[in-house]
Amino acid sequence: MSGIVDVVNPYSLQSIGSVETRSWAEIEPMLSTAQDLHRNRDGWLPAYQRIEILKETARLMSDRAEELAFLIANEGGKPLVDARVEVKRAIDGVELCIHEIGQMTGREIPMDLTDAGAGRVAFTQREPIGVVVAASAFNHPLNLIAHQVAPAVATGCPVIVKPALDTPMSCQAFVDILHQAGLPAEWCCFAPCQNDVAETLITDPRVGFFSFIGSARVGWMLRSKLAPGTRCALEHGGVAPVIVDDTADIDAMIPSLTKGGFYHSGQVCVSVQRVFAPTGSAVEIAQKLADAAAALTVGDATDPNVDCGPLIRPTEVDRVEQWVDEAVHGGATLLTGGKRLGPTTYAPTVLLNPSSDARVSTAEVFGPVVCVFGYDAPEDAYRAANNLPFAFQAAVFTKNLGTAMQAIQRLDATAVIVNDHTAFRVDWMPFAGRRQSGYNTGGIGYTMHDMTQDKMAVIRI
Repeated sequence: MSGIVDVVNPYSLQSIGSVETRSWAEIEPMLSTAQDLHRNRDGWLPAYQRIEILKETARLMSDRAEELAFLIANEGGKPLVDARVEVKRAIDGVELCIHEIGQMTGREIPMDLTDAGAGRVAFTQREPIGVVVAASAFNHPLNLIAHQVAPAVATGCPVIVKPALDTPMSCQAFVDILHQAGLPAEWCCFAPCQNDVAETLITDPRVGFFSFIGSARVGWMLRSKLAPGTRCALEHGGVAPVIVDDTADIDAMIPSLTKGGFYHSGQVCVSVQRVFAPTGSAVEIAQKLADAAAALTVGDATDPNVDCGPLIRPTEVDRVEQWVDEAVHGGATLLTGGKRLGPTTYAPTVLLNPSSDARVSTAEVFGPVVCVFGYDAPEDAYRAANNLPFAFQAAVFTKNLGTAMQAIQRLDATAVIVNDHTAFRVDWMPFAGRRQSGYNTGGIGYTMHDMTQDKMAVIRI
């Protein structure tokens, strides 16, 4: 059944709007129409038309940039200064899709390498994979949608998008802008729905590609239920490690770690969580990080002076509080924070040497908590950094090229960032989790490749 979802500011918990959720009876015709659009090859949108639509989309987003930034802050709790950056990234992502359309090329396949192939010419082309279903997370409510939906538009795939019900309004705004830019409405459908309806949609055999950004528990469960033939990409979280060696410039490093750990109150899949520092400097590093964290302003994300906004739901504050209390009771030294500031906020927190089996050491906190651990030998740091079923982005701070290269080789991660925090990203680079942290590769060009497939022509001459 359809229903109404009340969207609230996660700091004040005051209503800021609502969206109507869709029932399966409403979504099934969207899926049926999308399948018909893909099967009707004569009706596929030509590249020049997709380019025009995406150019106009970027222009309209630019015109509404401040409105979109306020919406991100208001429904998602991301501080306004960071929400503005998110809008800029989303616009850049749409423009990157335009560029990548021109890169969707095939190649010639040499045929006369043996007698059997002689007298033939062969080449490949890229075709849209089919209906795309995108399910997204709350923490970047515009940019994540842009990363999932704009590539589908760019590749000529009909797309149905299910936003996080905490933050559906940014998604709705993006879909409305696409339609205003000239994309026929049936090519991109906004489908907020409850989890049971979403699972029915995602596991339908008419789905060609499933794009998921969210928790590992949900993502792997849904992948296990996909219909035969449905391709997918999953982006989950990590417990991002940072290795610091004894040559690192500590004072220069602290602002980067502070941003990487407390940006969006730690609600980022590659947020700095575990910092491994030489035993002799671990206390100094932890205290300087704690001092920086204590100076951050926590409050309503729509206030331009706020550095850290609320957690997305009060239950998340409860969970983070439990995890930190558990770590402190287990022997961790609390250097700052360690307390809720209200029903919806938790103080930026730095812990020194929590036990190796504490949840803050072994699972994604997804909150404003950074742990610093001392190590005696680099091998101990690498072993601890890699000793989890999650692997996403990692970082190393050092002035020694040999140490940097050693970290790049030894850290189990899809990206190792040297002298910057683990949450660094530009949208044309590959972005992916290993093991339980994800499946397949994100990044605009990589996503567009996954949403297309090769077709080969072999011509006998």
